[in-house]
Amino acid sequence: MIQPELFIKTADIIIENKNYLTELDAAIGDGDHGVNLARGFNKLKEKLKAESFESRSELFKLTAMTLISNVGGASGPLYGTAFLNISKVISENELSLDDLIDISEEAIAGIQKRGKAEAGEKTMLDTIIPAAESLKNSRANNLDLNTALNNCLQAAAEGMENTIEMQATKGRASYLGERSIGHQDPGATSAYLMIKTFIENSLK
Repeated sequence: MIQPELFIKTADIIIENKNYLTELDAAIGDGDHGVNLARGFNKLKEKLKAESFESRSELFKLTAMTLISNVGGASGPLYGTAFLNISKVISENELSLDDLIDISEEAIAGIQKRGKAEAGEKTMLDTIIPAAESLKNSRANNLDLNTALNNCLQAAAEGMENTIEMQATKGRASYLGERSIGHQDPGATSAYLMIKTFIENSLK
């Protein structure tokens, strides 16, 4: 039986940061990123506590479908597609660095297919892509898993912070043009919060 505690913790982090994410979005978007995500993750918590799971794949698929169905705006379909892609490839064994790279690449592919975005456009990908590249660099340098995870978290944080100086070219924020510069992207921030929760609860 697969325990959903990690997803419950992730939901709690998003819900706790609802107002912060909404404030970030109010500066350059519709001001509903935190509210929308919190709604979806509250619904996810209800389902996680009511159901049992025989596999990680099943858990990720439920997460995906819940977010797609309950999170308004673009973030629900984007995160939902990422989790759905992960559900198709995730190992049921203890996750290796290779597994984490496969997972990150599938998540990125799903978000890019759904959102038509690339790195440098002030989106959640500006957190996720540097995190994925860090994992690949760690593998190339034969680093152990804990070191790789710590480096991944640092890369995700730097990616998120780098969105402050970017001009948005995707989504609602793109309407602001140069006025979007100077604001941290809310999607990049929620992606960081998820990555941070997953990594901090995986370190040994």
